[in-house]
Formats: sequence, structure tokens, C-alpha cells
Amino acid sequence: MPKRKHAALLPTNIALLQNLVRRDPASYKEEFLAQWQHYQAQLAIFLIDPSGVSGEQFSDQVAFIAQVAICYPKETAGFAEELCSLLTSKHEALESELRNKLVQSVMLLRNRGVIADERVVQVLFPLLLATASKTFRKKLYATLVQLVRGANRKTRAQKLNKTVQTLLFNVLAETNSRDDRSASGIWAATFAREMWRRGVWDDARTVEIMKQAALHEHAKIALSGVAFFLDADKERSEAKDSDDSESEDEHEVVAGMKHRMGINKKTSKRARKVDEALKLLRRRERHKANNGAQHLNFSALHLLHDPQSFAERLFANHLSRNAGASKFSLEQRLRVLNLVSRLIGTHKLTVLGIYTYFLKFLTPRQSSVTQFMAAAAQATHDLVPPDAVAPVIRKIADEFVSDGVAPEVAAAGINTIREILARNSLAIEAPLLQDLAAYRGSKSKPVMMAARSLIGLYREVAPEMLARKDRGKIASMAMAAGDKPELKFGVENVVSGIPGLELLEQWRREQGLDGEAATEDAAEWDVQPESDSDDGEWINVESDKEYNVSDDEADAADEDEDEADAAADAADAADDAAADDAADAAPAPAKRPKTDAFASLAATKILTPADFAKLEELRTKANLDKILGSRNEEFVNPDTLTGPKKISGQDKEGRLAAAAEGREDRDKFGSRKKEHKEQGGVMHSSTNKDKARKKNFIMMIHKKDVQGKSKRSLRDKQKVLRAHIEKQKKKGH
Repeated sequence: MPKRKHAALLPTNIALLQNLVRRDPASYKEEFLAQWQHYQAQLAIFLIDPSGVSGEQFSDQVAFIAQVAICYPKETAGFAEELCSLLTSKHEALESELRNKLVQSVMLLRNRGVIADERVVQVLFPLLLATASKTFRKKLYATLVQLVRGANRKTRAQKLNKTVQTLLFNVLAETNSRDDRSASGIWAATFAREMWRRGVWDDARTVEIMKQAALHEHAKIALSGVAFFLDADKERSEAKDSDDSESEDEHEVVAGMKHRMGINKKTSKRARKVDEALKLLRRRERHKANNGAQHLNFSALHLLHDPQSFAERLFANHLSRNAGASKFSLEQRLRVLNLVSRLIGTHKLTVLGIYTYFLKFLTPRQSSVTQFMAAAAQATHDLVPPDAVAPVIRKIADEFVSDGVAPEVAAAGINTIREILARNSLAIEAPLLQDLAAYRGSKSKPVMMAARSLIGLYREVAPEMLARKDRGKIASMAMAAGDKPELKFGVENVVSGIPGLELLEQWRREQGLDGEAATEDAAEWDVQPESDSDDGEWINVESDKEYNVSDDEADAADEDEDEADAAADAADAADDAAADDAADAAPAPAKRPKTDAFASLAATKILTPADFAKLEELRTKANLDKILGSRNEEFVNPDTLTGPKKISGQDKEGRLAAAAEGREDRDKFGSRKKEHKEQGGVMHSSTNKDKARKKNFIMMIHKKDVQGKSKRSLRDKQKVLRAHIEKQKKKGH
């Protein structure tokens, strides 16, 4: 038994006693029990009269018991619950220092496994919503974030996550009926958004929490939910980029420490610092790698359950006249409108009232009109009836596209119409389309580019709606050959053959497998590995179905062979007939549609099970890329609708540098006269006489030489003519 220190017996020297107890709990059990009884007495007095106990002494007692509670689990079995009940019932009467010490003690007990994570959340989260102290609320929020992040660091803490998410659901449901507790709902939405941003939560339950927040009656909570769906994915990517930059900074710091170690005097202290920095850096990189492999970065919009009802309720609750939309400012209504339009475009929803809602805002005098125009384009897709979108296009054409408006206004109108028609090509009539296409000859570059882009769009989808001079050569040839099907609403272009076969064709072309023979390796036809044993899995046999069972195995095998041969002959005949029909239908090789390149794979090669497996893999990857948002085609940037802009305040050097950036991959701009003269070996400039010959006659009519020609005498004209003839004879003419 170690030597007992008398200083540890003093009741005021708790720090030394704590160190000794943790080293040898059995030897100092009596001293601990004395402190435990003192704590129980102070707790009883505090519950009766909080002012009768010194807050500093009581906090020291609580901190001491929390530090050594793991050494005496039987004696301190109810200590954690006492702290939790004290925080729950007396948090308003506690001093700030004592309150913070109680929270620290609870977290210390949680870290040592004395109290469960779910119990800590059930105690601290109501305090976050109920306390009036901003400092204490900030500390509780940081503590809860750290708790949930730490619990999900190695593996997903499903039980804790469900507990916290249930609390958030209940808080939002309660505050939706009581306006006096709106601050609680804001904290619930903020916590869920923070967990999504940090990558701790990435499931559909978190999205449903923010969906409930976006539908909240309180304006601040609703805007917090709307901001989540619009900006959460961007915030997560920015947080990841900041973590990467911090990691790069840490690498630079460690590299600098190593460099100084090689130059300065080598000491054990400096070497220890370098080793500690390396260990910390490796630990963070390992933690980042583990967390990065746990979740896929799915967009919040794609994880929504029942997006149709969500979009309808958003529009009805926050934007319609009956819902009291005056609680939102114009900027806030734009945020809600942007979310509704993104939902409609992403999931191809039908909310017909939104197109009528756009009409009153589509005017050049409306502030932030480009954002309304971008939202109108985002809310359009091919499943919306063209009659619902046509008034929007007509309103934009009447308000924005005319000869009396500014060029940027006309460019914005045509670009918006092009974005809408790219999603719903039947929403415009041919006369209006041809009127808009006539702006291709505008002197304004943005207007000209917008009109040409609209013409290029309809050359691909419906060239028959354009004027003959605007269709182009390729579209006119396709129309003459009958390769352009008529565009109809609700009728998709049916692709004959196997869906996604072009993906397999492209993959084979990238792998250099185009020239392979039609016969494949026998291994590609093996669907299941052969087994030497006759034992297999049980087969479910239906009682109502008749089965043809043969006693002779050889006869059964022969029947299977005959059926396989008949099926192969039928497949060969079908392939031959399809190939003959395709050859007869094509008028000329140059006019064959693009799908024939893909159809050649099915016509020239028998697809094996390995090919079908690869085709399924390619289709899955293509669908996953679309879901993950690798091509965000439903988003329209309002800043690009007005077309290219001239940079104001830029000097001549800046304009020349900007122009040179667009000419990097093309030939030198300018006249080629100098190149021809250099190739001929004669390098000289042209004379004024040569330049005068190329000038317009109207520019030279006032010259004396020109005017004097009409006043020449017959003798002078004969001299000029004779001189010209002699000069031509000398040249050999």
C-alpha cells in the first residue's frame, strides 16, 4: 500500500485527492466516501434553497465526483441521473458557472460510458430550446453537434440519429401550432441543416425534417427549410473544399517543421513535436477517408418522398393569395418560387397554377425580373400541357422582344423563350417562332446570338416550324428523307431494340472491340458455374400447374436440345428479316438515321450474357450519374439570360487581352495579303494609285483626273489609246 499523504486528507485539497484516487481507488475509498457524503448534503440543501449553497464549492464537488465516478461504479450509480434531473428542473435558478460545470460533467460521464448518448440528448436538447441565455445556448448547440458527430465517426449511430430526428420532428410539429415558440423550430431546422452540411446525416429522414420546416407557418422557419433545399448541397461541397484546404495547410506546416529540423540543431523536443504533428495529420486523414466512404452525395431534392404534394403545398401555403403571401418579401418569395420551380423541373411535376402566377411578374419594369424568367424556365418540362406554357411565352414575347426595347432586354426575352422551348417545344406557334427567328440579323450581338440559338434548337427538334431559309441543309435533307418524325405532345420517340444498346456500342468502340468476330468465347455464355454434385437448392413447385416429366433423362435432354435449336433458328430468321427490312427501308447510306450505328450491333452480333451484364452495368451508371447531379440541366442561371456583356471600365489592353483569349485555337485574324507577298519574295506596300483603283467611283468623282477625262480632246484620247496598245504589245498580249 502506498504511503498516504496527509495533505490529501484536507477537504479543500480536492485536486490532489482526485489524482490519488484515480491512481489507487481502493486505498482512498474512505476519503472518497467523505466527499460523496459532503456532496449529498450540499445537493439536499440546494434542492431546498439554491442560495444556501456556495456555487463554487458545489461545482468543485460535482467535478470531483464526475472525474472519479468510474472508479466507484456502485457508490455513484445514481450520480448521472441526479445531474440530469438537476439540469432539467433547476436550469433557470443555476448560476452560469455551475450550469456549465454540470454540462461538462454530464459529457464527461457520457465519454466514459456511464450515461447513454440518447439520455444526454433528451436532457440537453430541451435546454437548448428553453434557455434564455445566448452564451449557454451557444455552448449547448456546440455540445450537441460534437456529440452527434462523435457518435457517427466510426459507424452510423442509428439509434441516436433516430432519437434526435424524432425530437426535431416533434419540435417542428409543436411550433407549427404555437407562434410563441417559433425560435425552437428555427433551432431544430438549423441543427438538421448543420448535420447535413457536415455529412453526418444524409438520409431521407433528414430531408423530411427540412420538408416539414419548409412548410412551416412561421416565415423564418419556412425560409430556413427553403434555403436547405436550394443551398445545402453547395454548402456541403464548400465545407469539403475547406477541409481539403486545411489539410493542405497542415501538410505545409509539417513540411516546414521537417525542413527546420534538418537545418537547425537537432533536439529531442523538436523531434517530438514533429512526430506529434505527423500522428495528428495521419489520424485526420484516416478519419476523413473513413467518413468519405460511408455516404453518397445524393441531392436533397432527389431524396424527397412525394415531391408532388410538397410542391403543391409550398405553392398553396406561401405563394397563393389566399395563403397570405404578404408575410414574405419579394426576395423571399423568389426563394420559395425558385424551390417550387426546381421541384417541378427535377421530378416533372404538374402544378398548373404556377404558370398563371408568373404572368404578373414578367415585365421589364419588374425588379429581379431575370430571376422570375429563370424560374419560369425551370418550371417547364415536356409533360406540361403546351396550352399552359403558351401564355407565358406570349407574354415574354410581347413585353421583352420588340424593336423599341434595349438590346439586353430583347436578348433576355429570346433566351428565356429558348430555355422554355428546350423543355417544351410545342408551347409556341410557328408564326411567333418565325418572328423571333427574324432577329438573327440584328445589329446587337446578344440579340443575334439568342435568335440563332433558337433557330439551332428547332433545326434539331422541329425544323418544319421554321421558315425554309432557316432550316439549314441537314434539317432540310432529313425532312426530305422522312427521318424527322412529327413532334406530338405526350408521345415519346420510341426506340426500337434494346434500351441502352448505344451505351454498349460506345463502350465496345472505346475498348477497340468493333472488329471482333461474331463468335464469342464459350466462357461468356456460362451463366452459372458447373457443379459436380447432383444436390441443389429446393425448387418451389406450384400445385395447380401441370409439368411434363419424362422418366428417361436422355429423352428430356433431346427435347431440350430440339427446343433450343428451334429457338435459335427463329432468332436467326428474325435477325435476317430485320436486317432485310432495314436495308430496304434505308434509301441511301448517307441518309440513314443515327440510330443505325447502334442497331448494327444487334444485327451483326449475338449478345451474350456477359454483354447483357455489361449493358446493365452501363445503364445503372448512367442513371446514377443523372441522379447525383453530374449534369444539372434543370437549373437556369439568371445572369446568363441577358447574353454576353461588355465589361465596363476596362481599358484597351484589357479588351485586347479578352479578345485574344477567344482566338487561341484558331488561325491568325486579319488579311492574308502580307503572306502572299512574303511567299512571292517581294515585300512592299501598295501605292496610292493602286488604292485609288479599288475605291468606289462615288468617292473619286470629284477628282480632277476623273472630271478631266470627259473634257479630253480627240487627239488626247488617241494618244492614251496608242500608249495602252504599245504597253500591251510589250507584255506579249
